[in-house]
Amino acid sequence: MAKIDAFFKLMHEQGASDLHLVSGQQPALRIRGDMERIKYKVLESDELRAMLYEITPEDKIKVFEETGDLDFGYELPGVARYRANFFMQKYGVAAVFREIPQTIVTCEQLGLPPVIPKLATLPRGLVIVTGPTGSGKSTTLAAIIDVANRTRKDHIITIEDPIEFVHESKSCIVNHREVGTHTQSFAAALRGALREDPDVILVGEMRDLETIALAIEAASTGHLVFGTLHTTSAAKTVDRIIEVFPAQQQEQIRSTLSDGIRAVLAQVLFKRVDKKGRVAAVEVMIATPAVRNLIRESKTYQIPSAIQTGKKYGMQLLDDAIMDLVHKGRISVEDAYMKANDKARFRPLLKAPPSDFTEA
Repeated sequence: MAKIDAFFKLMHEQGASDLHLVSGQQPALRIRGDMERIKYKVLESDELRAMLYEITPEDKIKVFEETGDLDFGYELPGVARYRANFFMQKYGVAAVFREIPQTIVTCEQLGLPPVIPKLATLPRGLVIVTGPTGSGKSTTLAAIIDVANRTRKDHIITIEDPIEFVHESKSCIVNHREVGTHTQSFAAALRGALREDPDVILVGEMRDLETIALAIEAASTGHLVFGTLHTTSAAKTVDRIIEVFPAQQQEQIRSTLSDGIRAVLAQVLFKRVDKKGRVAAVEVMIATPAVRNLIRESKTYQIPSAIQTGKKYGMQLLDDAIMDLVHKGRISVEDAYMKANDKARFRPLLKAPPSDFTEA
């Protein structure tokens, strides 16, 4: 057993989402969103490097030594999988591990809106799950892919960096590809996927123009494509996709995107106050003809109004979802205020509204 495995077992027992190992500091766990130190000695750089290299593939060590950055997946049998990130910092090596549960949580268990599992049944199109780092995007996508895996008879390809949730083939054939191990890049894997008879494609991160362009192309040519971005609302997600392209291409992309897009989910994760655990508030935009028209005509600023009037299609604004969690007593008003888009709506609920000059 590797020396570091003891930390993973402690992490699992404590219900932590992340493990932080930093040269010159004590190890720490992120539990329910907060950092908590582990009662352990301060880690020396050479000692930590040896501990990390014990679980790192030889070829990955070479990449880290050359670049100072590394992402890969590690599995501790019987416990969980981990997404590992190594990086160099002022005092030496450091690493962060995110735990990926072995059991895939269902949409119902996550408390997601009823329209979300229905996205797995779409014949084609682009579905984007967006939100800040650590907002549960991978967990939501895994739950949707699991619905597809159980209910469809198709070929699912996932492209990730690294592989996170592992889906065993059920009614579908599922192939997992890891960037850097099984393919050179997201774009290369997407180009290849179009020749691999896929029905559903999961793109772990739409991080550059080529990947985004290929994802839109795949969605427009009869495939169901799921991807992630780091934006805070459905409208900003659409803007981000279009702004990636050169100005002379943007009008054409608006038209292509409006035809191909099916839904955008923008989510934020909150610490629960009613019991242990965390809960997601989700903005849901469904690409109705009205929404498609707004995208095509460059009127994305009107998307929030379209979401508000589209509740019968399962749509909801992020702030409405947050307010609902406040009324149900699941999250604190203070946390809601900090993560809401329209903070003025939540200020009257606070006993002592904070003074924030940036909100003036």
